[in-house]
Amino acid sequence: MSVIRSIISGSGSYLPKNIITNKDLEHKVDTSDEWIVERTGIKQRHIAADDEVTSDLAVNAAKKALHNANVTAADIDLIVVATSTADQTFPSTATTVQYKLGITRGAAFDVQAVCSGFIYALTTADNFIKAGQAKHVLVIGAEIFSRILDWEDRGTCVLFGDGAGAVVLSAENGRGDNSDQGILASKLHSDGRYNDLLYVDGGVSSTQTVGHLRMKGREVFRHAVVNLASVVKEVLEDTNMKSDDIDWIVPHQANKRILDGTARKLKVSPEKVIVTVHKHANTSAASIPLALDEAVQDGRITRGQILILEAMGGGFTWGACLLRW
Repeated sequence: MSVIRSIISGSGSYLPKNIITNKDLEHKVDTSDEWIVERTGIKQRHIAADDEVTSDLAVNAAKKALHNANVTAADIDLIVVATSTADQTFPSTATTVQYKLGITRGAAFDVQAVCSGFIYALTTADNFIKAGQAKHVLVIGAEIFSRILDWEDRGTCVLFGDGAGAVVLSAENGRGDNSDQGILASKLHSDGRYNDLLYVDGGVSSTQTVGHLRMKGREVFRHAVVNLASVVKEVLEDTNMKSDDIDWIVPHQANKRILDGTARKLKVSPEKVIVTVHKHANTSAASIPLALDEAVQDGRITRGQILILEAMGGGFTWGACLLRW
């Protein structure tokens, strides 16, 4: 039986040039390099320039993804941008990306699921492709979290950074079994009861301000390990696969301890987990495509391998995607 599969035909990433190390933060808040590394694994973060907006980061990553996929901007039918730090309240950042890439056809919209945004965007794009409504989709995670941080809150300002990652998702015919290349299963979840554990204390209809990020770290950590392990098991069950079949887990890069805890719960070797959080901190919706692109470019991820992408973010939202690269 022939089916339409969504394959990742190319990836790209972009990190702003300005780097703030843990040592730099020691002069801003009451913290230390040792404390940050021990609890998070983070060593530095990239911060967007004053004249950079989220769409700029997204476009830089998108151009690399288009090049690596060997497609042109004119081939793109749909753009889905996952972001919590849009250029403007409206229109969507995706339409700005569309304009900056010189695309005047198709459609473009944003997805807002915080750190799970890229998984939500990828799943949305996959469904458009499977429905026959798009052949090539540009899926981007892009964030400038430095603009919503309280730089006097040592519990949050050390954790986040700015960046963007992108993939081109392309339609290909498959056999309908696990030997196919492309996305084989995905699961999305949310539970709004946990809003107060991770949120921004501002908004258009509530305070008419942008606000700052607020988080109860211990509670988020506890939910993250449980939810991430659970949703990974779901996509494995949907494909009749086992954890031994996984070549790589490409997780949301939030905290090294969360990555390690999830791997232990799944009984997956830490060597199978792509870790880049030490280089760019938590970049929310951008973190999975940033980690994915690095591992593709350095040769760790190769065609035919089984990957699981997974994330949890504010809302709470969480999800996973199992695919054959």
